[in-house]
Amino acid sequence: MIHHLADVQSKNIGKETTIWQFCVILKDATIGENCNINCNVFIENDVKIGDNVTIKPGVQIWDGITIDDDVFIGPNVTFTNDLFPKSKNKNFELKKTTIKKGASIGANATILAGITIGENALIGAGSVVTKDIPANEIWMGNPAKFHKKLSND
Repeated sequence: MIHHLADVQSKNIGKETTIWQFCVILKDATIGENCNINCNVFIENDVKIGDNVTIKPGVQIWDGITIDDDVFIGPNVTFTNDLFPKSKNKNFELKKTTIKKGASIGANATILAGITIGENALIGAGSVVTKDIPANEIWMGNPAKFHKKLSND
């Protein structure tokens, strides 16, 4: 289901994916099956989103970001893809960011460019992630610091 007030230019949208009002999805983006893209989400061209992903309102997914299956992105999570942003930057260097399968990112977290968040990792709300996060760990704070390992239960 694509809401009639969404601007979806991509044809690469999987079955059973819902895209809500006021979303903009550029033509080269790829979104998997059974995703829920909430209102007011912007998805740029060089973006790959897996299956069963939830993206809450107010999120921008920039070029170079890959989100694997079963990921949760909370409201107003901020991604970056440039470590030295400047207007009209002729020396722009795209940094790729990967969110691995099953990871969850809490509301208002900021993920710096070039980061990998490991499988099933959990990022606390409001955290600022400045380095790679290992699988199965909880990180929180500004800057984000290790909190604890997730149990295998």
